[in-house]
Amino acid sequence: MRFVEFAIKPIKPMTLAQARIASLKRQVDQSKTALKRERDAQRLQKDRERQRKQLSNRA
Repeated sequence: MRFVEFAIKPIKPMTLAQARIASLKRQVDQSKTALKRERDAQRLQKDRERQRKQLSNRA
């Protein structure tokens, strides 16, 4: 195989509109993961509180 077959095509810079859309998509993804993390943290905190109350009621 020749080197030309492995050559990587150069990536053209984005237009201003394309860059804005890409940025907004990244923000959406980051927001979704942050929301999921927060919900998981609150659920875990609630479960721990529930377990703590159960243990204190048994004693």
